[in-house]
Amino acid sequence: MKLVVITGCLGLIGNYVTRRCLKQGWKVYGIDKKTYAANEWALKEFLNHQNFTFVEKDICDLESIPDCDYVINIAAESHVENSIIESDVFMKTNILGVKNLLNIIKNKHNNVFKRPVFFHFSTDEVYGDIKSGSHIETDILKPSNPYSASKAAADMLILAWSRTYDIEYVILRPTNNYGIGQHCEKLIPLSVKLLSINRKINLHDEGNPVRTWLHAEDTAESVIKIIDSGKINEIYNVSGNIERRNYDTALRILEVFYQKDLSSCEAAQFFNLQHKRVGQDIRYSLDDSKLKCLGWKPTKIFDQEIEKIVSYYKNNFKW
Repeated sequence: MKLVVITGCLGLIGNYVTRRCLKQGWKVYGIDKKTYAANEWALKEFLNHQNFTFVEKDICDLESIPDCDYVINIAAESHVENSIIESDVFMKTNILGVKNLLNIIKNKHNNVFKRPVFFHFSTDEVYGDIKSGSHIETDILKPSNPYSASKAAADMLILAWSRTYDIEYVILRPTNNYGIGQHCEKLIPLSVKLLSINRKINLHDEGNPVRTWLHAEDTAESVIKIIDSGKINEIYNVSGNIERRNYDTALRILEVFYQKDLSSCEAAQFFNLQHKRVGQDIRYSLDDSKLKCLGWKPTKIFDQEIEKIVSYYKNNFKW
């Protein structure tokens, strides 16, 4: 049985990873500071598991963690638009919070329980955009906005603490995650919310930026696969199985919402294409063949999952 500490256990990815670890029969010590993006319903579910313990705490303020095999750090400020407006909280949580966790692990003694592996969630955005081809794990990091810069800085801290203090780590860099439980500031739930209240969907840069979509359940499965492999001191890209322009994703959401196919002319009335995002990345793409060598592959079908997600947010309005 594994003992895992999961920070950010109530966020989108966090709640899927927590659920998957509990399904595996592991003991989970969940930490979350319950920001606006936390899923309270997930906490109610997890507290029904005898293997789950919860602590409400900011990772910046943690003074200790229990003995465990892995610290899975998913706690983060993640919305790019918010980081452009005000970046201070991103620097605090995504950099200083990671530094605090690393120091807590560094200061744990090995005399009773081996120091845990630090399993850190990064992002594809640390590489910056790429016009063609795909990024591999050894590519240089070229973040384009405050959010991705804070995540890249955290990656650098982990590598430095590993070399200096022999901290064992895994860094996971996923593409765009989606699923039920995502806050309505993100493209998919936001689009459903706007359609529900008869507002237009804002698409940056005419909807041309390209993203690869990865279901959070597939992301959670990659965590289990890596931990079961026993691999440490490695960086893994993890990619979804569909690459689309944001315009095409929004169009698909629109068609599912109204249960009919729409021409470009019909769809135009639902979109605002005038918004420009500063520092916009045009296309993200990851080569995750290294992870697939461990036996992982994405299984969720985007168009099928979108139908479930649109239905959920259509019937569960989120402020």
